[in-house]
Amino acid sequence: MNKMQEQYKNEVVPALQKEFSYRNVMEIPRIQKVVVNIGLGEAMDNAKALEAAVTDLTTITGQKPIQTKARKSIANFKLREGRIIGAKVTLRGERMWAFLDRLINIALPRVRDFRGVSPDAFDGRGNYTLGLRDQLIFPEIEYDKIDKLRGMEITVVTTATNDEHSRAMLKFLGMPFRKEA
Repeated sequence: MNKMQEQYKNEVVPALQKEFSYRNVMEIPRIQKVVVNIGLGEAMDNAKALEAAVTDLTTITGQKPIQTKARKSIANFKLREGRIIGAKVTLRGERMWAFLDRLINIALPRVRDFRGVSPDAFDGRGNYTLGLRDQLIFPEIEYDKIDKLRGMEITVVTTATNDEHSRAMLKFLGMPFRKEA
């Protein structure tokens, strides 16, 4: 069992139970999955961009990403339905906990001028989405091996029914939320 998973079981669950006085153990919010997504507008003109993004995602998450395709054609963006425009990985179980551990304890503190992540990026149903400007904050990525800086989006999907409960759970796990002035 991963260090962060143990922390969740031994510290976070009792703390949440105490704070929100859940009557049933199954009410306590859990993390269902973590989705890491890279959108690639340039993949339409440059096939190597997709390859590089897939390699980066595989290195970061330890799992092979799937390619995402455009659902609709949008003329202004020169986009046709069915074209490949991104790559994403859905992490569950052991890999999810290992990734969250690396993200919170290693990658985020490496962001330049880091003051914490936004505490307001919840969707109203307890899911949290975090945008990263580049993939270099992960120690597995070697600076010389990348073709360009690519941003990515990390979504933490939880079983929490509202943002407040989800925010408390992530805070107990060590998510470095920014202090609002």
